[in-house]
Amino acid sequence: MSNKPIFLATHPRACSTAFERVFMTRRDILNCAHEPFGDSFYYGPERLSERYANDEVTRESSGFSKTTYRDVLNRLEKDGSEGKRVFIKDMAYYLMPPNAEPATIVPSLRKGSDYAEEGNPTVVPLETLKQFHWTFLIRHPRRGIPSYFRCCVPPLDEVTGFKEFMPNEAGYVELCRLFDYLREQKIVGPKMAGEADGHKEGEITVTVIDADDLLDHPEPVVKAFCEETGIPFKPDMLTWDDEENQRYVSDAFAKWNGFHNDAIRSKSLTARTTAHKTVTDESENEEWRQKYGEEAQKVIRACVDENVPHYEYLKSFALKF
Repeated sequence: MSNKPIFLATHPRACSTAFERVFMTRRDILNCAHEPFGDSFYYGPERLSERYANDEVTRESSGFSKTTYRDVLNRLEKDGSEGKRVFIKDMAYYLMPPNAEPATIVPSLRKGSDYAEEGNPTVVPLETLKQFHWTFLIRHPRRGIPSYFRCCVPPLDEVTGFKEFMPNEAGYVELCRLFDYLREQKIVGPKMAGEADGHKEGEITVTVIDADDLLDHPEPVVKAFCEETGIPFKPDMLTWDDEENQRYVSDAFAKWNGFHNDAIRSKSLTARTTAHKTVTDESENEEWRQKYGEEAQKVIRACVDENVPHYEYLKSFALKF
């Protein structure tokens, strides 16, 4: 079983923070890194995002205005030198230029004149990508995207600091591109998680978790994920109602204020007791129209429809429960 740092790659609002909280209970064996590449993606000298391109004040006040991708990797390497395995939860799109622009290796990670690698959609060298045990978490766009939109408009935007919804931050297409590249390079697979005949020693299976399965069957999903990643499972990983853990999580999530309030306030991960009601495009449109207005509803619908095929593609690889 691989002992590499575990990288849970996802997109925004995928219930990933609730999943991350499970592994924050295992600080005896894990060092958890909460969205570290967002520091360089949004704020640093190698930033890829357009969000704060003309907002030097915000970049400076973040504390990460000088953080390069090399700095982030150095921090993760330090975490891994402390006798614990590293668990990273981060967005796939933090590793790529927005809008499917061609990727070149960022300056801090270049060796000589190696500016790009054929087929690599990220700004991180292939040799670096090989250092992680990759896993994936997804959520249906009809739930993930409206949730993210809410964080980017009043009144919550005053808390998050995200003053505009940017569809290129939906993150699904980048997750697909990363997923396909890692499979092509045999960094993950070819075996699928949960296959009865097992897999070779050191092989990293294709491990995709769907948020709806996590919410409906938390213990079986967590146990399956632990089995694929080599983390010893304990039932009490699903409960974190103690002051020390709450304080640790509040500090870890503080840099993304307003995005993780539900996860911070939670005390456990238990199976939801009510199933999702059947919805239609029309009923969704009306709900979004009432909450956010006519123009916003159109923006949300367009973004959801654009990303459903990417979600369904990744869903075809997800563990079955």
